[in-house]
Amino acid sequence: MTDSSSGYQRLFAELKRRRVFRVMAVYGVVGFVLLQIVDLAVPALLLPEWTYRLVALILLLGLPVAVVLAWALEVTPEGVRRTAKAAPGELADIIVAPASKRWPSGVLALVGVGALLVGAWYVGRQSAPAVSADPAAGAVSASLAVLPFADMTPDRDQEYFSDGIAEELLNLLAQIPELRVSARTSSFSFKGQDLEITEIAERLNVGHVLEGSVRKAGDEVRITAQLVRADDGFHVWSETWERTLDDIFAIQVEIAAAVVRELKIALLGETPKVIETDPAAYALYLQAEYVTRQQLSAESLERSSTLYRQALTIDSQYAAAWTGLASSYRLQATQAYGPVDEGFELAREAAGQALSVDSTNARAYAELGRIASVYDRDLASAARHLERALELAPTERDIILEASQLLRELGREEASVPLLEYLATRDPVDVGVHMFLGIAYLTVGRPDEALASFLTTEELAPGRDFTDYAVGRALMSKGDLGAALVAMQRESSENWRLIGLAMVHHALGQRAESDAAVAELIENYEQRAPYNIAYVLAYRGEVDRAFEWLEKAVEYNDSGLSLTHGDRRFDNIRGDPRWLPFLERIGQSPEQVAAIDFEIRLPQ
Repeated sequence: MTDSSSGYQRLFAELKRRRVFRVMAVYGVVGFVLLQIVDLAVPALLLPEWTYRLVALILLLGLPVAVVLAWALEVTPEGVRRTAKAAPGELADIIVAPASKRWPSGVLALVGVGALLVGAWYVGRQSAPAVSADPAAGAVSASLAVLPFADMTPDRDQEYFSDGIAEELLNLLAQIPELRVSARTSSFSFKGQDLEITEIAERLNVGHVLEGSVRKAGDEVRITAQLVRADDGFHVWSETWERTLDDIFAIQVEIAAAVVRELKIALLGETPKVIETDPAAYALYLQAEYVTRQQLSAESLERSSTLYRQALTIDSQYAAAWTGLASSYRLQATQAYGPVDEGFELAREAAGQALSVDSTNARAYAELGRIASVYDRDLASAARHLERALELAPTERDIILEASQLLRELGREEASVPLLEYLATRDPVDVGVHMFLGIAYLTVGRPDEALASFLTTEELAPGRDFTDYAVGRALMSKGDLGAALVAMQRESSENWRLIGLAMVHHALGQRAESDAAVAELIENYEQRAPYNIAYVLAYRGEVDRAFEWLEKAVEYNDSGLSLTHGDRRFDNIRGDPRWLPFLERIGQSPEQVAAIDFEIRLPQ
């Protein structure tokens, strides 16, 4: 045995004799437990974030002090005194003892110290700034996705309420400029899918995920919310509220404040506040929103309108319900599910009521802009309303979509593409955005990119109405008429299938099949789709019939007329002397459109 080996053995024996290893093991385990307590206590007691680092630092600095004291001092029945020197042969007895007696104390010391270091690392992560890269913004920012909350009621009949609470939280957090929140369309697209939080967060490119559950019984509600870190799936924070519906708005504010605190966001202003209303009116509002999103049909829109009106009967100053009612009326009129003129006027009145209650309601301005565009055919007024909406909510997805649509109606399709690409980058699983982007690409003559966007839509939402028609249109633009025919035949929506088949059969020279599709389209959709019938006839080169159906579109006030100015499907009749006078009559002559000042800058 070498002298150095003998020296190490004597040092090890001395450390064991003086119980240094035992002190290290106990100190490490106790320190680890203390750090776990701190991890729970800091958010619960609203302690400052530096508490994590301070406790971890004290424990780490205390370790060598404990080792030195253990070496120098010993506890005896007579009290604490300096450690006595080893008796003759005492160290030798330790050195020659079997390994089973010599090594356990050293191993326990390493385990204890290791536990302490792991605990210190963990709470250090807790106090580190929670940021993630946002490629769309070109900077580093806190980012979050709010998933649909689970309905935990025994009958599972409160999904509208659990979804609504999650959406309201999303909208509240989205008002914080320092926080990038994934849009509802993307966050809710994972509903019902058995995916890990880490995978969802990766797809949405966010640093954290907020999830939770709701259990509602009468006026009693139990809400659980938890914030999960994306990179490892660990819970950063969790809390449960058992309150009555009267406290529902306070709970939302508390959750938002907790998210801000846990993500270490330094707000330039205050945490956004919830606009409160009567709890019964709020429940009806959430149900109306839920009904509209489940299915866009005459029945669902009538049901949502009824629910909004019931909410307003309870609270006539509920601006969000007025705006929702305006949207429901407008959609009913746009789809010709009821009297068109009456529907648009009711929508205008409801949007005006919303602004009389809240003059900063961006969604109400956007509704007025859509009404001005598709019903009044007043693109200048539409531009003014949308400019105001964008001033109030420059990053709101639906308002940016409306702005891109108005640019298309003005014939400025190239300007609409960057807006839609911006939305697609921020929300890569937003089905609606991919569809609108595909249409924009197709309009500006980029069929390959249009097809890619439509196929993405199909992948994200299989069987969605209009998608196969859109794929067929892109394939027609690429000259692949055989594949286009297959896509059109696959289209689930009857009116879009007939429109597509009439066009693709004509392109294939199959006149009888095209005629049959046109005849069926006219028989079934004369009042609901006169504008579509007009451009199908124009595409087929039937100039006189195309103008006849454009006049019918004016008679029935078809909302599609807002697109006439830039619609490439009318290219075959643009040289007719009736074309420019018709555009002027509907407010879309080249001079009228060019005079409208509407320029959109991408949000920063």
